Amino acid sequence: MSSAARLNGLKPDWIRDPKVWRTEVLGGLVVALALIPEAISFSVIAGVDPAIGLFASFTMAVTIAVVGGRRAMISAATGAVALVIAPLNREHGLGYLVAAVILAGVFQVILGALGVAKLMRFVPRSVMVGFVNSLAILIFMAQVPEMSGVPWPVYPLIAAGLALMVFFPKVTSVVPAPLVSIAVLTVVTLAAGIAVPTVGDKGELPSSLPVPGLPDVPFTLDTLTTIAPYAFAMALVGLMESLMTAKLVDDITETHSSKTRESIGQGIANIVTGFFGGMGGCAMIGQTMINVKVSGARTRLSTFLAGAFLMVWCIVFGPIVSDIPMAALVAVMVMVSFATFDWHSVAPKTLKRMPAGEIAVMVITVACVVATHNLAIGVVVGSITAMAVFAKRVAHIAEVTAVTDPDRTTVVYRVTGELFFASSNDLVGRFDYATDPDRVVIDLSGAHIWDASSVAALDTVETRYAQRGKTVEITGLNEPSAHLHAKLSGELSAGH
Repeated sequence: MSSAARLNGLKPDWIRDPKVWRTEVLGGLVVALALIPEAISFSVIAGVDPAIGLFASFTMAVTIAVVGGRRAMISAATGAVALVIAPLNREHGLGYLVAAVILAGVFQVILGALGVAKLMRFVPRSVMVGFVNSLAILIFMAQVPEMSGVPWPVYPLIAAGLALMVFFPKVTSVVPAPLVSIAVLTVVTLAAGIAVPTVGDKGELPSSLPVPGLPDVPFTLDTLTTIAPYAFAMALVGLMESLMTAKLVDDITETHSSKTRESIGQGIANIVTGFFGGMGGCAMIGQTMINVKVSGARTRLSTFLAGAFLMVWCIVFGPIVSDIPMAALVAVMVMVSFATFDWHSVAPKTLKRMPAGEIAVMVITVACVVATHNLAIGVVVGSITAMAVFAKRVAHIAEVTAVTDPDRTTVVYRVTGELFFASSNDLVGRFDYATDPDRVVIDLSGAHIWDASSVAALDTVETRYAQRGKTVEITGLNEPSAHLHAKLSGELSAGH
């Protein structure tokens, strides 16, 4: 292979393939437009000036494009983060909020380095489906206020925008349908002089780039203790939402991403955002779906350009962007919500085949997220529910069968299944202590000991036989079970 060919192979896809370049650029354009009203709305939730949210979206997207672990995923100011830090801003002011964002970034870097991303393996598929469906519901619910108490032309504009996004791809896929929809509806409303809510009604757009600086707070231990709880909560919520979104994008694109790098990258992005006076953020599922699923973007370029174009739209084309009807962006987000929802998961055929426990976990996850508007709470509650369902299911797997020798001098109890805190609870009562012969053999060749509860249960069985002058021999332990049993047996309370 020639040196030129090797060099070409090292170039990113968007440089080597003009089609990829076009997709990434246009995807970034659409996402940037969709970010503006969202960032302004989240600024209102946090109780800060709209420019603070827009600056955060700019710095988050640009930074995560370089240091993040999931290509094409969009990170910006989010509602989940805004809800966490809003009380801090109300009680102590913007300086404390910015300081909390920086500290949250430090926490995320530490948690990422400690391997918190590995916890994602404990999130079951039913929770993931519930996460996706609740996310789609929240995206749609966020558009409802934009469709309530508005002039009647808003409704036909939304319908026209949806129609354009459904049918335009059948004509050509060169330009993303959402971008066409936004452009057409803006031209129509301006040309016809239709009075409908616009992006400019959400708040004033910034006219200059953010300037780096230190937060305006006293650098004391009192300040640290004030911001630490909010910063840690923000770090956890941001990481959970980002890692869940990254996993979703992995599934959609059928590619792998580094969750550890993403966790650390989120922290770095929040630190940078804090020093530029932003309100912090994390991965945005709605804008990510626009970028990945609707626009077809797959590289870091689209993420970087989403942030860069956001500032260009605000600073250079502010008056034009201010005239974009909110109906156009509502139509885009409604389309995203329908595309995000896993309709197969609620199909009658699927529900008939799915175990009741799996359905319950999915429903509980959705209910918690929709009720609290907090994806992190839903995922935690859903995962705990799934663990409880699993524990209940496998608690009955352990079986005990007894075979007594013809001469009635020995009885062999064969235990099969997984022994842990749930299944071992009933183990003690499965033996006939009074009538068994003097020698008892417990064969565990078909079982596995997982925890101290199981060792304690076996100790209890031995103790009850010993109280009657009978001996117990435990055989067939596999290596891990034998090691755990040897380490803990006799060291735990044997019970009654």
